[in-house]
Amino acid sequence: MGYVTVNLRVKTRTNRVLGVLKEKYGLKDKGEALDKFSELYGDDLVEDEVKDKIVREVIRSCDNHIKKYGFKETSLDELRKITGA
Repeated sequence: MGYVTVNLRVKTRTNRVLGVLKEKYGLKDKGEALDKFSELYGDDLVEDEVKDKIVREVIRSCDNHIKKYGFKETSLDELRKITGA
């Protein structure tokens, strides 16, 4: 994962929160504290990138489905049966 340089102006409280995170997790600076904050709470806002392997698996699954069932519409009950959900 890459890094970018950012010049930030934050509120005093935000600075204190970053300072606490820095000390709590033994980080070297507030940039690492901001990374830790993102690690702890970022999943609620941003999903990780999808791995190529997963995309290929979904495409293969769709291709197999089309070969087996064609392009007919599938009911919700049929989808549940196929996926086991």
